Amino acid sequence: MSATLSFTAPTAHGPQDITLTYARVGAGEPLLLLHGIGHHRQAWDPVVDILATERDVIAVDLPGFGESPALPSGLPHDLPTTSAVLGAFCAALGLDRPHVAGNSLGGLLALELGRENLVRSVTALSPAGFWTQAERRYAFGVLTGMRRTARSLPLPLVERLSRTAVGRTVLTSTIYARPGRRSPGAVVAETLALARSEGFTETLRAGRSVLFADDVPGIPVTVAWGSRDRLLVPRQGPRAKSTIPRARLVRLPGCGHVPMNDDPALVARVVLDGSRAQEASAARTSFSTVAL
Repeated sequence: MSATLSFTAPTAHGPQDITLTYARVGAGEPLLLLHGIGHHRQAWDPVVDILATERDVIAVDLPGFGESPALPSGLPHDLPTTSAVLGAFCAALGLDRPHVAGNSLGGLLALELGRENLVRSVTALSPAGFWTQAERRYAFGVLTGMRRTARSLPLPLVERLSRTAVGRTVLTSTIYARPGRRSPGAVVAETLALARSEGFTETLRAGRSVLFADDVPGIPVTVAWGSRDRLLVPRQGPRAKSTIPRARLVRLPGCGHVPMNDDPALVARVVLDGSRAQEASAARTSFSTVAL
């Protein structure tokens, strides 16, 4: 069940009224889930029930994607603005430094929230921002082509393609290593989400100059990369590890760019282990304080 939240976010252009749509389930420490460009919160559906056994899971549609409207006119869909919006969203929900997991654009945003010390732990799945310029141009070209295709396909054709494994491969093999596992309904919904996302063009434009070059000190960070990622190639993972030396770098065998559907059990374990690292660190700190 989705919900809509309206709140005021501080931005470089002054306070702005924002509305975001999200779904919330489970109990425990809060865990915020962030999807990639052109996607929607349902990208996390394959792992949500597993995560919800230990966490209060909040999956949000980023501004201009899914059911969330674009940012107000004149407000850029860039990293600082979207991070400020997410920080204000968490505050409006009463979330005190949640854990955060993100994929692609969502992974980049998760790392930025970690850099700003707004979260307890970060798990970034194939995060954007660790590319060379050639790799960025390739990825943006692929994304632009996917968007153009999604907008050009009549809905009856998308529905017909989604009913077969071959058709689902045609529609989603760029982001999934095992597209046949995606349900027909999910494939139709995410194709429509890509075609209709109001924030796609502005977000892609803002990403042209993005490089994540800062460490994320003081909190546990996990960076995980699918071995069959065809969009942001796996060699970007070691670059992320070099930038964030204390990060745990995890390989996701057989997974593509959006690994949650390719191997839900593995991805859920990686996310939960990443958040448990914060709990273990807090326990060690508490023990050290008592010992002193």
